[in-house]
Amino acid sequence: MAVAQPWKRPDLAAQPYLKKLNDELHDLRLDAGLLSARTIRDRIGEDAQGYWIVNHQAVLDSFQKPELPPLSRLEVIVGALTEAARRNDVDGEVDRFKDLWTQAARETVAQASVHPPIDSPASNSDDAAHGVAEAFEDLLMRGIEDTNGGTTRVPPVGPDTPTNAGHIAAAQFNYAEESLKGLIINAAQALWHDKDALRVFLGVVRRSEGFAKMADAVEEQRPANATFYGVKSREFEVEHSVAQLELVRLHNVLDEHRLKRKWSFTDMEDQTGVSADAWIRWYTYDELPKREALVAFSHVAHLMPEDHILLLGLWDAAHDALERQKRSDAMPSRISFDEAWAMRDLSASRLWALAGVGDDGLTVYGPDLACGTAPAFVVAGPARSGRSTALVNISRSLLEAGTRVVLAAPRPSPLRELADRDGVVACFVGGDIGHDELKEALSAASSEGPIVVVMDDAEVLDKCDARRLLSDVLQHGFDKGMALVLGGNENELQPSLYWLHGVRRAHRGLLLSPQERNAGDLIGIKTGDSIINSPVTPGRGWLHLGDGRLLAVTVPR
Repeated sequence: MAVAQPWKRPDLAAQPYLKKLNDELHDLRLDAGLLSARTIRDRIGEDAQGYWIVNHQAVLDSFQKPELPPLSRLEVIVGALTEAARRNDVDGEVDRFKDLWTQAARETVAQASVHPPIDSPASNSDDAAHGVAEAFEDLLMRGIEDTNGGTTRVPPVGPDTPTNAGHIAAAQFNYAEESLKGLIINAAQALWHDKDALRVFLGVVRRSEGFAKMADAVEEQRPANATFYGVKSREFEVEHSVAQLELVRLHNVLDEHRLKRKWSFTDMEDQTGVSADAWIRWYTYDELPKREALVAFSHVAHLMPEDHILLLGLWDAAHDALERQKRSDAMPSRISFDEAWAMRDLSASRLWALAGVGDDGLTVYGPDLACGTAPAFVVAGPARSGRSTALVNISRSLLEAGTRVVLAAPRPSPLRELADRDGVVACFVGGDIGHDELKEALSAASSEGPIVVVMDDAEVLDKCDARRLLSDVLQHGFDKGMALVLGGNENELQPSLYWLHGVRRAHRGLLLSPQERNAGDLIGIKTGDSIINSPVTPGRGWLHLGDGRLLAVTVPR
């Protein structure tokens, strides 16, 4: 029975940072019980096509070769060993090794710049870049093997490899290009059985001079397993589409029906009349297909009514998400209150309140507090999203129309600066509102002379002494000439069990830079993933006026 033992460490005396990385890797293997290379390979596992993500020889090379291993290969090896060593913080250990790798990479590049390869002059960057491309193509050509002979792989580069040493030295440091090469091979591997798609894909690859030979090679023979290159590395992640989740679901459902019928993209062209190139582009670039193409697909595939409805429903969701983002991007970056107020409808009710300007920069929107399911309107968003500015605009528009207001700002707020304006009945600035004080402030309210309570940081006043009176405004405000506009943090408004809970009956409001998936519950509409978790942009928001439409608006300031 073989006895586990330490592996020979490479001589890295001239590269202290790389030596530290290598020593730490050997120490981690020791803590994990001196696992064999094949055991580490097994722990990392296989990819979707059944290939080892990292083969055992690549594992050995990472420990024993006097060179910097690819970062993504290092990540999965460290992850497997950390789990085997029963350490709790796997991500933390991976991040620690990434830091060590970064230091070693800088050291290696710095040494290469001081001692450039003899046959790769540093003064000629174009020649060097061309040499890198040639080296990668050479590596690829030697890695393409006939799959009939067994498992395919791309052999690692070593000091004894019979090729241009200067080019290889340069190539070893361009890990972004190494990963791109792996992605190309991976795509070709996945498309191997769909020759039409493979033909179109390789045609795109051939447009790049550096990868033309690669495309010719994989045209003839099935390419080697791309995950050998560690293309799962997180350092090459790209920003998702704003409708990423919606598009993924749509493509998955569409692909499920396509694969069930064993249709290639050429078959889909023959069946639907939509070009194979269009279908491939929609898949490759994660684009939204044309609705007519989905209708045609549903017809020729003889989908059941429920499947047809699901497919078009997913299309509508993705389309709405993309359109909302377009409208948001097209909004004016800044507009003043006076400019926005001049665009209002002069025939509007005096309880109409200015909430925002639409994406065309020419249309203003806001709620009419004289009608609706409840006399209320909510402004919600995280800190520094522009809530107080929106409340100031609403208050100013009501005052300009001759409507009286009661202000409440338990925390410092620009709303307090309106306290001396004509038409402001009262301004409460404490952490509580007395029942009798609010009752007196609202005593003069009537259908002919309404009064609106405008409240900032409303979550602070959820349990205030006047909560029953505020609850009464929400229930009977239409009859008594009263209405309520409130703003607050979306996280803190959600769990309310007191009078604040009743504002949801209004089913309308303004969400500013929403961060929570259920933020739309505050204003009576479901919000898709495409409009949440974006960076907080003061004054940019989504308005719902109770009609089921979500409008992108800019808050005047």
